[in-house]
Amino acid sequence: MRSSRLLSFVLTSCLIGSSLAAIITSPSQLPSTTFDYIIVGAGNAGLVVANRLTENANVSVLVLEAGVSDAGIIPVQAPFLGPTATPNTAVDWNYTITDQTGLNGRTFAYPRGRVLGGCSTVNYLFHQYGTDEDWNRLATLSNDEGWTWNNMKQYIQKHEKFTPPIDGHNTTGQFIPSLHGFNGEVSVSLPGFNMTIDPRVINTTQELSAEFPYNQDMSGGSQSLLGIGWLQSSAGGGVRSSSSTSYLANANSRPNLTVLIHATVTKLVQSGATTAGLKSFRSVQFQVSPDAPAVSTASQVTTVTAKKEVILSAGAIGTTQILKLSGIGSSSELTALGINSTIDSPNVGENLSDHTLLPNIFSVKGNLSFDNIIRNPTATLNQWIQNKTGVFANNVANNFGFLRIPSNATIFQNTTDPAPGPKSPHWEIIFANNWFSPGVAQPATGSFFTITLVLISPTSRGTVKLASSNPLAKPLIDPKYLTTEFDIFTMREAVKSSIRFSKAPAWSDYITGPFADGFQNAFSATDDSVIDQYVREVMTTIFHPMGTAAMGTFNSTSAVVNPDLTVKGASGLRIVDGSVFPYIPSSHPSGAIYLLAERASDIIKSSSA
Repeated sequence: MRSSRLLSFVLTSCLIGSSLAAIITSPSQLPSTTFDYIIVGAGNAGLVVANRLTENANVSVLVLEAGVSDAGIIPVQAPFLGPTATPNTAVDWNYTITDQTGLNGRTFAYPRGRVLGGCSTVNYLFHQYGTDEDWNRLATLSNDEGWTWNNMKQYIQKHEKFTPPIDGHNTTGQFIPSLHGFNGEVSVSLPGFNMTIDPRVINTTQELSAEFPYNQDMSGGSQSLLGIGWLQSSAGGGVRSSSSTSYLANANSRPNLTVLIHATVTKLVQSGATTAGLKSFRSVQFQVSPDAPAVSTASQVTTVTAKKEVILSAGAIGTTQILKLSGIGSSSELTALGINSTIDSPNVGENLSDHTLLPNIFSVKGNLSFDNIIRNPTATLNQWIQNKTGVFANNVANNFGFLRIPSNATIFQNTTDPAPGPKSPHWEIIFANNWFSPGVAQPATGSFFTITLVLISPTSRGTVKLASSNPLAKPLIDPKYLTTEFDIFTMREAVKSSIRFSKAPAWSDYITGPFADGFQNAFSATDDSVIDQYVREVMTTIFHPMGTAAMGTFNSTSAVVNPDLTVKGASGLRIVDGSVFPYIPSSHPSGAIYLLAERASDIIKSSSA
């Protein structure tokens, strides 16, 4: 969707409202340099932990965030504008991945939120919890029954505040109330603006029910994710609900919570004696972010210390970079960069797993798609600013689904099924009522319908490495997309399946044909290599990196963290973010990370009791 016209229009009018209170912007404003807990990263997980720990008025918490405040920025507040928030904006880390051999040598932007709320502020607002099989596999791998779904599902009640859709329509049959929480922190809602394609999608689930069954609730967990249903978004009242607008906003008035923005952490500092073979890491060095307002040319380094713990919540990329800059990682890799090795942990930055994105774009009849609204957004944006309704108050999609490769597929003759169980998907399908192709300019004319495909259970594994010992240098991110037979097979079969979906009777008077040469060739292909070439030339990322500091048992020598999320070989240091998942969850991961952080908060509280 990322139209340059829409983006430039929105950015010229991006500030509304007032700044959040209780957020400081300079180290000189710190009330102290010693706190009970220091949290690095104000994203999905970090702000959950900050909220829960400061429920105890006797516990002091400092949160360090490299980015900016999210207050008043329209692209991160209006749900439909989520895709315009990144990449290459002031709220993005603006990373780029290395050349991808599986994608014909291509490279592209790799969005990560650099703002209060982190990726919960810049993502596409899809909200699920993974499958019960995801969590049960995590419990088995970690040998900790506390990670089973039977235990984790309790946190939905603390986390979720299911909210009526903005148009007030009858939601009977679109979700299952018993699976949800209604008094938690983050607002979650069903679509509140009808799209032309909605009834066509639902009709297809009836016409082709064997391949595309209807699913009444798409949240996952206790309910299978398989099938197609109505999207649940992290939004309420026509506005995005992030960890910043929920967990942080609800804790902002607490005097024992300090949040410092524009603070780039450069390393963790070993402090105190080594005890029982564990090296203490309770001090954090940071400097004012280079792009902060009124930054002096001198990069002053500030050190703060945690009396109890430092908690890394900087995400799969940021957490990895900070660990390595602190000497925690592969000793040979770090020594080669001139970094003193403090804990030899070779798997830091390994096991990078990510979901991919492939937009299949069709031309359609009429002018009822949202393409003209995207080209001329003035009236729609004004409607959202005035009363938080209309297209911009809704997500970019209303319907989506999760599907599996058939159990008798040829790929399973030589490849083990990577999904955690039979209720967990291999790929995802998302329906957009407009041109949607991140990084590609929208055509000046025409109406479009996009079926986006996502690889949900990838077997390719990549790496995050340091480019140098300079803490401000961007890391080398290599997801190694499509480097296994399973991944390319799954995307090929997903393309074929989406084409069958588009040929259902429900679309016969709407879709006129595939748009763009590559998709046209794949659409009519009789040779799998033609589809494979299309996938390798077009596929990018839906930016869900995970796994670079994977959890294992207490006895594991290959894991980076223990089941209680403490870093192996260290004391006073814990990781709470998506990097600890050994396998990427079978859905958009934001909801799963929230639940992880909720349990982590309980673990931290109990460990200091």
